[in-house]
Amino acid sequence: MVQTVTPYLLYEDAAAALDFLSRAFGFEELRRITGPGGRVDHAEMRIGDGEVHLGQPGEPTSPNRFGGTAVQLYVYVADVDAHFRRARAAGAEIVDEPEDQSYGDRRYHARDPEGHAWYFAQPPAPQRPA
Repeated sequence: MVQTVTPYLLYEDAAAALDFLSRAFGFEELRRITGPGGRVDHAEMRIGDGEVHLGQPGEPTSPNRFGGTAVQLYVYVADVDAHFRRARAAGAEIVDEPEDQSYGDRRYHARDPEGHAWYFAQPPAPQRPA
């Protein structure tokens, strides 16, 4: 099934991004289309029931190069604390450690090596009737 909206991220080194997103954040690579010199022209990754697509257009695109990002990705995971430990161990830049939010989610904020902002969250447990 195709998602209605699919984020498409641009990386200066898409092959390194594919490796990092898999190792640090647990994404599964679904497809990789390479061009001249092994450049990743298009790739697709999945986590849970969501996908992100990415590519390497050949010109500078990294948020790090431009001093910030205009996009933040919010991803739900089953165990945010375990996910946080995995990301930190893999070298993700941790901006905010896991914390309970006023709206109920428990989340943390990380950046990948090129500066894309990622929020990983766990929704609150369902409340049982008293």
